[in-house]
Amino acid sequence: MNLAALALRNARLRPHDPAVLLGLTTVADHRRFARRVAALAGALAGRFALAPGDRVAMAMSNGPEFLEVLFATWWAGGVVVPVNAKLHPAEIAYMVEQSGARLAFVSDDLAPAVGGALAGLPDLLATIAAPSADYARMTAGDGPERPAERAAGDLAWLFYTSGTTGRPKGAMLTHRNLTVMITSHLADVAPVDPAGAALHAAPMSHGSGMVGLVHAARGAAQLIPESRGFDVDETAAILRARREVGFFAAPTMVNRLVRSDALDAAAVAGLGTIVYGGAPMYVDDLKHAVARLGPKLAQIYGQGEAPMTITALPAAMHVGRDDDPDRDAMLASVGVPRTGVEVSVRGDGGALATGETGEVCVRGDIVMAGYWRNHEATAAAIPDGWLLTGDVGSFDARGLLTLRDRSKDVIISGGSNIYPREVEEVLVADPSVAEVSVIGAPDPDWGEVVVAFVVGAPGAAVDPAALDRLCLARIARFKRPKRYEVVDALPKNSYGKVLKRALRERLEAEERA
Repeated sequence: MNLAALALRNARLRPHDPAVLLGLTTVADHRRFARRVAALAGALAGRFALAPGDRVAMAMSNGPEFLEVLFATWWAGGVVVPVNAKLHPAEIAYMVEQSGARLAFVSDDLAPAVGGALAGLPDLLATIAAPSADYARMTAGDGPERPAERAAGDLAWLFYTSGTTGRPKGAMLTHRNLTVMITSHLADVAPVDPAGAALHAAPMSHGSGMVGLVHAARGAAQLIPESRGFDVDETAAILRARREVGFFAAPTMVNRLVRSDALDAAAVAGLGTIVYGGAPMYVDDLKHAVARLGPKLAQIYGQGEAPMTITALPAAMHVGRDDDPDRDAMLASVGVPRTGVEVSVRGDGGALATGETGEVCVRGDIVMAGYWRNHEATAAAIPDGWLLTGDVGSFDARGLLTLRDRSKDVIISGGSNIYPREVEEVLVADPSVAEVSVIGAPDPDWGEVVVAFVVGAPGAAVDPAALDRLCLARIARFKRPKRYEVVDALPKNSYGKVLKRALRERLEAEERA
């Protein structure tokens, strides 16, 4: 079982259909895409002696090259390590080094900064800019006719996610995991028209790339906007020009699109399904979106350790009467367990009864093989065959799962996970800071924004601008606090632990005042 076989199958069945588009221009049909992928795979195995199971890091912005490197690595039998292109170069370097990647492909726009950060990593043989003249040579010519043989349980993707320590951990996703994700999506979330396209307006290193695999399984095209990201006017223009265009979006993207005058009837007609997830979406926002789009929204709940595949709320479950109280409860939920996936709300004594709140746990072929080179974290996350998600929720009588809180303090802003501790560790490095606690505050546009409560060191004046500069030098821009609250002391329990709930209540009180 090798996911690269999808490219080979499409080349045989639909050789002249578009495989990759940049904007509205076809970059490659399926036959050309498979040839370039095979040639690149040949270069990886020949020039760099990449062996099955070797890791290839991808610090890449959205682009045709991302897709080529992804499938070429699998074609050669390797393992992809896509990292968020928005991260700080030092953060990217940590993931590349921890993965033991043999090669790193870096977008040409990121190469100057990231290339320097990767220089000298012990396992890394080469860093290759894509596109570049060298990359063009690697994608020309011939390569292996067929993808390398891989078993279903072989590693395919290292998905780096923050965990309880605040250090990124590599969730080991196998070819079986990703195949289950694909088939479950087609069974439970939304169909895909082979004549349609996956629009990559969100980062391909995360949800958008995985939804793209679902489209690849049906032979649909991959469409990268010319902006390489999300622009409302550009997205609407693409929808007007094509049909059955589906995409993955964070709730903030959905809200911006449906509130734009650019989204006219012709654009809605070209839309397939928007799959949203990664952050909560308010019920009122969902009702407004459904009123504008009709039954074209589907929600997924998953995490890196069970990619995109825990529960789903398909399009048909979004529609209904606004005065139906059951509809509000349904829209506030994350849907029902996916096909072939066991989901249980559990407490200390095991599974809890309907209506009781506990930790959401998952079991099945979608669950990762473990954390890369981290047996202790693997044992903590999957102690008895059940993946402990760290999310707290409850089931209702209809089988709908509603998330109540997160036992982990991850902040989800604009669909991106931000772990408070890594922000706190940067801020306490400033000599003017004695203590700090970082939380997420609700935000109508971003889901949550980062707020830092800071206790100043004796005799020191806290300068938010200086703290901002420190964050920009150490972590990704999107992780820095949007607001600083300077306080005399942090609320703590008798054991000295900061009570973050009290900080959230303080923010809520300020909002009401």
